[in-house]
Amino acid sequence: MRFLLRLPQTHLRKLSCSMSVLMGSKQFLEFCLAPSFAASPSYTPGRKRQLSSVSKRLVPVSASRPVSKNSPYQNRTNGLSSYTSVSRIPTPVDPEEEADKRAVQFRLANLRRRLAENGIDAQNCPSGQYSGLICPECEGGDSGEKSLSLYIAPDCSSATWNCFRGKCGMKGGVRVDGRFKSVDPIEKVERKITVESLELEPLCDEIKDYFAARMISAKTLERNRVMQKRIRDEIIIAFTYWQRGELVSCKYRSLTKKFFQEKNTRKIFYGLDDIERASEIIIVEGEIDKLAMEEAGFRNCVSVPDGAPASVSAKETPSEDKDTKYKFLWNCNDYLKKASRIIIATDGDGPGQALAEEVARRLGKERCWRVKWPKKSDDEHCKDANEVLMSMGPHSLSEAIHNAEPYPIQGLFPFKDFFDEIDAYYHRTHGHEYGVSTGWQTLDNFYSVVPGELTVVTGVPNSGKSEWIDALLCNLNHSVGWKFSLCSMENKVRDHGRKLLEKHVKKPFFDADYGRSVPRMSVEELDEGKQWLNDTFSLIRCEMDSLPSIGWVLDRAKAAVLRYGIRGLVIDPYNELDHQRTSRQTETEYVSQMLTKIKRFAQHHSCHVWFVAHPKQLQQWDGSPPNLYDISGSAHFINKCDNGIVIHRNRDENAGPLDLVQESTKQGCRTNW
Repeated sequence: MRFLLRLPQTHLRKLSCSMSVLMGSKQFLEFCLAPSFAASPSYTPGRKRQLSSVSKRLVPVSASRPVSKNSPYQNRTNGLSSYTSVSRIPTPVDPEEEADKRAVQFRLANLRRRLAENGIDAQNCPSGQYSGLICPECEGGDSGEKSLSLYIAPDCSSATWNCFRGKCGMKGGVRVDGRFKSVDPIEKVERKITVESLELEPLCDEIKDYFAARMISAKTLERNRVMQKRIRDEIIIAFTYWQRGELVSCKYRSLTKKFFQEKNTRKIFYGLDDIERASEIIIVEGEIDKLAMEEAGFRNCVSVPDGAPASVSAKETPSEDKDTKYKFLWNCNDYLKKASRIIIATDGDGPGQALAEEVARRLGKERCWRVKWPKKSDDEHCKDANEVLMSMGPHSLSEAIHNAEPYPIQGLFPFKDFFDEIDAYYHRTHGHEYGVSTGWQTLDNFYSVVPGELTVVTGVPNSGKSEWIDALLCNLNHSVGWKFSLCSMENKVRDHGRKLLEKHVKKPFFDADYGRSVPRMSVEELDEGKQWLNDTFSLIRCEMDSLPSIGWVLDRAKAAVLRYGIRGLVIDPYNELDHQRTSRQTETEYVSQMLTKIKRFAQHHSCHVWFVAHPKQLQQWDGSPPNLYDISGSAHFINKCDNGIVIHRNRDENAGPLDLVQESTKQGCRTNW
């Protein structure tokens, strides 16, 4: 029997074009395959193990009869046999190689997961080469540079990283098997420096004149030991950082406003010794601002060493050992913890305000005050302390510090923040401070519609609660132009629209007995009314099978405030809501929480809310009006609402005309219609 051997094309090229591929000799197989396998370290000629691995690549195909001369596998030209293209035959795949590839991919996926646990996103980082990323520790500094170098081993067994920013230096490594984790940055050896070792000099006249133009005196420069340094042909300013008489760092500034500082020195405030015994300290953004403060009479002032960040970090404040950017705060904590009042006087621009926020949340906002720099023109504020000194003099700088305000704390306000609102209430600037007329004079003495309040409406079934609210909304729209959202779950849209149209047009929708002698509204009046409906009302309707929750309704109402400018919301009725009460929560607790949410919505969006709630089943009802305590669920319906309305229709002929509608307010007053 003959075999047709399917050989990879790379092997076939090694064969002579005159050889026939129809050979079944084992020796021939060894001959033609040896060149490619001999390079393998595991190959030993003549061993069956190697041939068995070869056989996995060469799949024999049994031929039942000799191959025809016209077979596509042969083509004779000039009497020679030549092999035609076999590109139609797929290249065999080595299962062992495929298994190795899958193992590498699995290790790479696990390694990326371990890197993600260290805050490093390596999803797009290949193995066997270096990748530049944003450092999760320093976030690339102010410029957001990709300072983190990540290297993944070619076999994906491990990865190492290193941040090349001098202020960070985060280093680490991780193995896919977890045998070692990320490591802390290499502890830098703190340099010992002196004035002599840095080759610092007293200030020359040129530098003194530079400071004089900024209204910084030679006396202030001398007391703060401001010096200079010569670098080639340039003289630069040297701000020396001292702690208890020891020079610990030095920051340089050229006259062209380029900054740099000595490496591997301790991070502290500039002017630290000036606040050692101070109970009140001032923090500014730059060394010249600290000198300017001294010209205004404030020596209890320090400057941060590294300027301001571009923005406030969205991450939580890191622990002391990882807070690299603000290491100077922790190094100076013994000085800061003695202060009961810290005035933050950073620059007025975006980075300066970001620095103020970062410092305040580390030191505690409850003991921080902030400075608002005065205006230097009608539309522009001074940027920093030195600009105030130069533009307006030391008195204005001193006044700005004395007028510092407590740093804002979320949820805590001084009363003066609301003085504008109180003034508007007193002068009735907004027009609706006392509430809007209901349109019924007899009711206005007891009830008016105030923006931001909650009105609970109740009454026995078929008393006309929804009809009364619809009439009230029409009155409010006609008098003050308010718009509303309706979450009316018991009404069909077409029926609700009909009732509103009839109240607006003041004609019946149909030719019906209830219209009495008034003719039906015309098509033109209907078209005008539909436009009024669309302009005045928006609908909140849950089209799902489940009932809407109060949170779902209020979310849509908030959108209606923003999109349509509504001033009123109707939720009708309470029992049609999905009451998502937990097993540990009583109905009274749930109702209290729900009404609190509604009142917050009303207050935050200056929107009046009408909430319809049915009374519970009245045992032995004698036909008298119910009260708000009869509402099913909780007494909180009367305790938490701003207004309570009971709509009642007389059904006792001995008590007066039948179907006479009565309205009772929360205060107990009653009005008849």
